[in-house]
Amino acid sequence: MNRALRYATVGAIAVSLLAGGSAAAFAAPQDLHTSAPTVATAPAAASLTAKASATTVKAWEQFRITGVAKGIKAGTKLTVQQKQGTKWVSLPAQTPVNSSGAYAVRVKLGIKGVNQLRMATGSTVSPVVSVTVR
Repeated sequence: MNRALRYATVGAIAVSLLAGGSAAAFAAPQDLHTSAPTVATAPAAASLTAKASATTVKAWEQFRITGVAKGIKAGTKLTVQQKQGTKWVSLPAQTPVNSSGAYAVRVKLGIKGVNQLRMATGSTVSPVVSVTVR
């Protein structure tokens, strides 16, 4: 930065402070020669999708839950959760997210009736998938 530009910046800060400027006047001066301002972007929010391979199964019949994880690192373990009463209970069915963000897990259920399931990792959960066990 040349000397004249530096003096002009210091003068602008001083005038701003005398005129009742905010603490933002203390920020480091930007390089006036850049072509585009930099914009900070927030990290992508993590999300999960889920789809069951069957909507109705016999007790203990195997089916799959598949989906895509976005904003979640490859290798992260996803857990199947089942709604039991008012609580979500983690089942002993886990699967890792692959390098493209996809996942698939095999599930067997023994509780007859409509079962509400979801995939979870940390505080990120998928939409609920319903599977009826007959």
